[in-house]
Amino acid sequence: MSLFGNGALGRVVRSGVGRRRVQTLVIAVATMMAVASAVVAGALMVAAAAPFDDAFKKQQGAHITAQFDPSRASAAQLERTKKLAGVTASAGPYASTAFRPVDRSGFRMPTLTVVGRSGADADVDRVELKSGRWAQKPGEIVVDASFQGPSVDIGSTLKASDTPNAPTLSVVGFAVSVGKSADAWATSAQVDALAALGNPLTTQMLYRFDSASTKQQILADRAKLASAVDSGALLGTQSWLDTKRAADQGAAATVPFVMAFGVLGIVMSVIIVSSVISGAVGTSLRRIGILKAIGFTPREVVRAYVAQALIPATVGIALGVVLGNLLAVPLLADTESVYGNVSLSVAWWVDVAVPAAALLVVGLAALIPARRAGRLNTVEAIAVGRAPRPGRGQWAHRAMGRLPLPRPVTYGLATPFTHPVRALAMLLAVAFGTVAATFAVGLTSSLNEVGKSQDPESRAAVTVTTVKLNNVAPPPPPPPVEGGAPASPSPVAPSPAAGSSKPKVADPAKVRAAVKSEAGLESYYGKLQTEVAVAGVSGAVEASLYEGDSRSGSYEMLSGHWITGKGQVVVPTRFLERTSTKVGDTVRMTFEKESADLRIVGESFDTSGNELEVHADMANFPSAQPETFLVDVKSGVSADEFARKLAAVVQPMGGDATTVVESEQSGVILIMDAMAVLLTLMLIAVAGLGVLNSVVLDTRERVHDLGVCKAIGMSPRQTVALVLASVSAIGVVGGLLGVPAGYLLHGVVMPVMGRAVGTGMPSPVLDVYGPLELLLLGLGGVVLAMLGAMIPAGWAARARTATALRTE
Repeated sequence: MSLFGNGALGRVVRSGVGRRRVQTLVIAVATMMAVASAVVAGALMVAAAAPFDDAFKKQQGAHITAQFDPSRASAAQLERTKKLAGVTASAGPYASTAFRPVDRSGFRMPTLTVVGRSGADADVDRVELKSGRWAQKPGEIVVDASFQGPSVDIGSTLKASDTPNAPTLSVVGFAVSVGKSADAWATSAQVDALAALGNPLTTQMLYRFDSASTKQQILADRAKLASAVDSGALLGTQSWLDTKRAADQGAAATVPFVMAFGVLGIVMSVIIVSSVISGAVGTSLRRIGILKAIGFTPREVVRAYVAQALIPATVGIALGVVLGNLLAVPLLADTESVYGNVSLSVAWWVDVAVPAAALLVVGLAALIPARRAGRLNTVEAIAVGRAPRPGRGQWAHRAMGRLPLPRPVTYGLATPFTHPVRALAMLLAVAFGTVAATFAVGLTSSLNEVGKSQDPESRAAVTVTTVKLNNVAPPPPPPPVEGGAPASPSPVAPSPAAGSSKPKVADPAKVRAAVKSEAGLESYYGKLQTEVAVAGVSGAVEASLYEGDSRSGSYEMLSGHWITGKGQVVVPTRFLERTSTKVGDTVRMTFEKESADLRIVGESFDTSGNELEVHADMANFPSAQPETFLVDVKSGVSADEFARKLAAVVQPMGGDATTVVESEQSGVILIMDAMAVLLTLMLIAVAGLGVLNSVVLDTRERVHDLGVCKAIGMSPRQTVALVLASVSAIGVVGGLLGVPAGYLLHGVVMPVMGRAVGTGMPSPVLDVYGPLELLLLGLGGVVLAMLGAMIPAGWAARARTATALRTE
């Protein structure tokens, strides 16, 4: 006979699926939840590895990109570094400098690291030319493809600076370096010419090592390079591991918590499927006996009950694949390949492997209780029927009967002991539902704390700026370019040549004086958000420069301390890993044309993505001036009134003052919050359906007993109390087990998520549970069990006494 055919066995399977609608729904939803989570996790794991790894291998990317001081590292010393133990390939030396060009629309671009190379090919870092050609003579430049746009394309020109007589460079090509070794490439002569304008000149070397797969190995390799040259000659290094993490982190951060939900869903699916099939066997003993009596073999009986699980599971798996692909879309939308900016999709083999594995798991989960059906003796099965074994659980009834509680309640409390295996399955379902709820509450709370910690300026009461807010005049039409077509306007800033479009800027000294003289001032500090060049790091690095005591606007610290004065810098974990430095080391930073050697005094908690942001005292760079003042007012002083009075003073100067508005959560955090809530609701629904299924089976088995109870005077309300009492103890124990497990799961997953994006987690992000929250989450197990039992309790209360007495 065919398992799903038109034969007798097929009719038995279809009949079983059709009769047990609740059980069918439970299996379908449980498998859908598990498969959806697994598909998302698999898609993110692929997205967090394959694009970068493939490109890095193809381009022979550099494990370490090193910047040396040409005045301290001779050509002979650099040549010796190529022969160090462990070095398998190298390229360089290349002249390197950093400059901040202006595009043809007048927009001042970010600081670019430009390297002098004669061609794209090399033993290390084989740069991929995406369009155009390589720079062949001075005056030509190849730019990283990420900068290509309306104002920067083939044939366009870039001014070397914003000074009137700055030389121009013609863009002749766009290229990509998977290891981010540079932002632009030109001839060595052109790099020297840019350095002659006052830009810092360094020497770049690129290395591949036989052991460079861990942070410790990278640090050891860096130490070899430093020891091979004079002290202070190695200005900085960039690790490929941090570049890889930056490329992968859009998906990598989400993988740990989605995998956690996926594992919970899979385990719960196994519990639910085993419970459902076990219950189906236990309530169909007489039917199984009849099937055997009319000629069904034990193997066919086993196949019938496994098929009754696989049919709804197949539907659930199909829906889970669709749902998983839909859930993966917003998470993969921001995950780009390192050389194409192409949004990824779920790998085809994930959509094949996950359903196949899910079917196997469901089949194995159903096989164990189904084999029990195959081993049943025909005569005993027909004789016993579906009634529970005589005397089972009687000790529990006697013990509960001694409690000073109404008899329906004590009867219900003793019910789970009649079917201990079924009660255990119900308990595990409630416990896992509570685990999911506890984990989700902690996860969303931690993500919200992450969002708050990344906006320290919101702690201030008033923001004072040196330009008027929302009062920037639109830029004039751009000048025509070759061919008569107008150039595309810059979406970022107006042309500096058009003085009428630039907002009036207040003198920072006058704004500072106005802030200090305003009544009600508690404290303030100045801040400048700008860019700096860091030796060893390609491209610009975001920098926050502070004037005064900025502790009230400090980031959460993972190690070390916040800046307390000149000569110090605080950096995120990614900076330490990318540059292979540690707290206590010194790095060279350049603002405009002023350079300073700063000591790293602290490691900040920063989740700003691919960008590096450093924090330093403004006194390190004499030309820097604050553009914003963050103000706290005294207790009892209205921030709105303070801002209004101060605005009246600074607006005539060109500045402005306003109260601080709390920033909105980032899109990534909102997506992760929404996904956590959705997956949790699905798990809770599965747990509730598991309770519903078990209570339905219990109620149907005891329908005759309920009829007797009704005949001797038990009211519908007491019937509901009896059924709900039967799950109350399970809810309490499930909550007591689930809350600590969810708490521990949160403590494991959050640090893993942090490591995935290259940072640790500070205590405010991890310590998010309060005693009241944990108590309410524990009571949630009782609520979950009660909700799952509510429908069968209502059915039992409405059942007619005569009908119940006739049912056996």
